[in-house]
Amino acid sequence: MGPIPLQRDTVQRPGTHVGREDARPVARTNLPGNLLAPAAARRFVRAALAEWTGLGLPAAVGFSDRLADDAVTVADELVTNAVVHAGTTVELLFRLEEAAEEEAAALVLEVADHHPARSVRSERPGPVPAADPDDPAEGGRGLQVIAALAERWGITYRTGLKTVWARLPVDDWTALPEPAAEPELRSGLRTAELLAPTARRALRDDADWAGRGALSFLAEASDLLAGQLDEDIVAALAGQLLVPRLADWCAIWLEPENGGPAAVPRLASVWHRDEAETGQLRTVLEQDPIRLPERVGTGPVSMPWPGVEEDGTGPGADERSSGRAGAALAYRITAGGRTLGAVLLGREGIARVPDGVTALVEDFVRRVGLAVGAARAYTRQATISRILQRGLLPSKVADIPGVTSSLVYEPSDDGVVGGDFYDIFACPGDRWCFILGDVQGSGPEAAVVTGLARPWLRLLAREGFRVGEVLDRLNRLLLDDAMETAEAAALMVAAAGGQHLQEGGQQLPDGGQPRFLSLLYGEMVPLPGGGVRCTLASAGHPLPLLLRPDGTVRPAAEPQVLLGVVEDVAYESQSFDLAPGDSLLCVTDGVTERRSGPLMFDDGDGLARALAGCAGLTAEGIADRIKRAVHEFAERPPDDDLALVVLQAQ
Repeated sequence: MGPIPLQRDTVQRPGTHVGREDARPVARTNLPGNLLAPAAARRFVRAALAEWTGLGLPAAVGFSDRLADDAVTVADELVTNAVVHAGTTVELLFRLEEAAEEEAAALVLEVADHHPARSVRSERPGPVPAADPDDPAEGGRGLQVIAALAERWGITYRTGLKTVWARLPVDDWTALPEPAAEPELRSGLRTAELLAPTARRALRDDADWAGRGALSFLAEASDLLAGQLDEDIVAALAGQLLVPRLADWCAIWLEPENGGPAAVPRLASVWHRDEAETGQLRTVLEQDPIRLPERVGTGPVSMPWPGVEEDGTGPGADERSSGRAGAALAYRITAGGRTLGAVLLGREGIARVPDGVTALVEDFVRRVGLAVGAARAYTRQATISRILQRGLLPSKVADIPGVTSSLVYEPSDDGVVGGDFYDIFACPGDRWCFILGDVQGSGPEAAVVTGLARPWLRLLAREGFRVGEVLDRLNRLLLDDAMETAEAAALMVAAAGGQHLQEGGQQLPDGGQPRFLSLLYGEMVPLPGGGVRCTLASAGHPLPLLLRPDGTVRPAAEPQVLLGVVEDVAYESQSFDLAPGDSLLCVTDGVTERRSGPLMFDDGDGLARALAGCAGLTAEGIADRIKRAVHEFAERPPDDDLALVVLQAQ
């Protein structure tokens, strides 16, 4: 899917002498009034900034990162506000104004919707000055963000249209690096265009459109649908793609995933080219859920016009008498031989839908089926992973006398069981033990190791073994388990005639792969005068950091080899006193190896510097600040599990 050029006014290039009114670079787009609009707006603004920078315009010699971030934030807030309060399509206009007279160069964003949130203050259209940010009439926190970032902002009311605008001065001339992912940013523009309403003339010449645009439409629709992991979003997108390009209205039913023959399909999405009629159409369709007979394949099936009975009566009779009623077709949604639902669509004012359009819709519905099937598979996997993850982690951690603790655990949002685990538990002899571990990899393989390691650690600790001895024995247990797995794999290979056990070019699971584990394990014993005696060891794990009340930070352990790698190794522990006010920070590599381009969060002792700034905070405050620092280190969400434990002596 190639990039789409920005719609823009005539651009003044260096050396030309175009009048000011024709010299403003302008980017425009229409966005759907749904949850996809803010993300599309963010990508649209970044793509516009990248293009203007590439053109070498005087005011765009170097947009700063700060200005770009502010513009994206303002666009996100304005579009979100329009979608939440109006729910209509949203018009986004983004322009660059060159410096003139006493006015500095500026970026101007205008977001318009079609349902004003309140009555027009004046019959004469024009900008309404920004009110007090605390004025509830201005609605929500979003406009407070706009007021904080923009030099000026306001609201313009016209009949049936409300526009919120904001002006951001270009006052920072730090050069913006050439964007490495410009094609990825530009794809947001194509998504916005694909979902935006289309001119009706595209429907009046079906043969021409199907011949020239069908393949492009199917390819782009496939890309858009394939990226969704929620079946309801797939249904909503499918409706927007069909209406009004190929139909005047459509409805999508989805079968319950675990429902039997008696289960009733769910009306997941209804779209009409006239938004005012969507509610009435939904009401009519909800009274009669569609379910195609099993003998019907994936091709089109003629259906009665909604609300019109065989005798010509019913809620839709007025449409038939007015000539608006037309042809309605239904298609079965399938994937992997299973029925997942049905699509019903209608074309007004015609007796028969052209064959080219019916064939195109059939191809499109196949893609909808694949997307729904993939979304359901992801949902099943994510559900299983969440249940398994909850079972692998303690339901409650122990309270250590004289110590306050704070835990942060955020599994990566990929629907796969993570490898991070933690625990705090009491042991005989007035001891309290704590664990923070990370199994190599993720998924079922990591879950197996986690499910073994945590109970083993509890058992060994409660048997009275010292910290180093616990790691020694856990290391041997992991190596023994890996050896048994390797021997079992060797027997399977021998039984198969010495051939490699492969299926579809992929090595089968449990093929003797070593199971590595990084672990931070320690125990605490309360001291009579306050504080605790801490003994711990780190096996291939990010080193714990000790924060003193004066802001000094130092490592609290020595690095040692991973568990499950070397057989003849003796793990050693370090002991120290955690005095009142001292804090111990333990993290997994999801914190230290958080990436922003080529940089990692812990480069140049980044974690220690962040922790030094937490002096005087509570355990919960330290955990929250470190978590926020990790998230803010890069724009993208973390792609690894994030876990940290803060233990603070009282």
